[in-house]
Amino acid sequence: MTSVLLFLDIDGTLIPFGGPGPHPVYGTSPHPLLPCLDPALGPRLRALGAELVWATTWLDDANDLLSPWLGLPALPVVRWPDVDDDEGDEGADEPHGVGLHWKTRPLVEWAAGRPFVWVDDEISGADRAWVADRHPGPALLHRVDHRLGLADADLAAVGEWIGRQGEAQCPGDPVA
Repeated sequence: MTSVLLFLDIDGTLIPFGGPGPHPVYGTSPHPLLPCLDPALGPRLRALGAELVWATTWLDDANDLLSPWLGLPALPVVRWPDVDDDEGDEGADEPHGVGLHWKTRPLVEWAAGRPFVWVDDEISGADRAWVADRHPGPALLHRVDHRLGLADADLAAVGEWIGRQGEAQCPGDPVA
């Protein structure tokens, strides 16, 4: 079985934004957002057994700043296309303004048919429907509450889904 890709957003997903009361602080750093990121998430993400990939506008800064904070090795980084690069692609006539996140198409291209999980705080039903129609492998698009960040329940749901991918899968299994 091909390993599952786990696409990781940062802002609002690994680093919570908003919400009631102050968030816990985990140490000190010259970067103002790092202390909001629980370093214990690194080992917990690795324990999921997926291939971790940064899917964030932080790009290489994710490896320079977050990977060491989380105790992770340097991870692959999704390179986002310029807006003009999307013109002329299959499906370019489809309405992008009807809830399809700008990351959706590049992540499906990166996955290239492999099973994947995408954790982000901006995933919608439009993204799930688009992936279900165009991605030949299993995919879990898991929306994280930006006020809490990636929580125990999120990790449990993702871990359970990844665990099921080790079981027999039929081509075209639905997107969750």
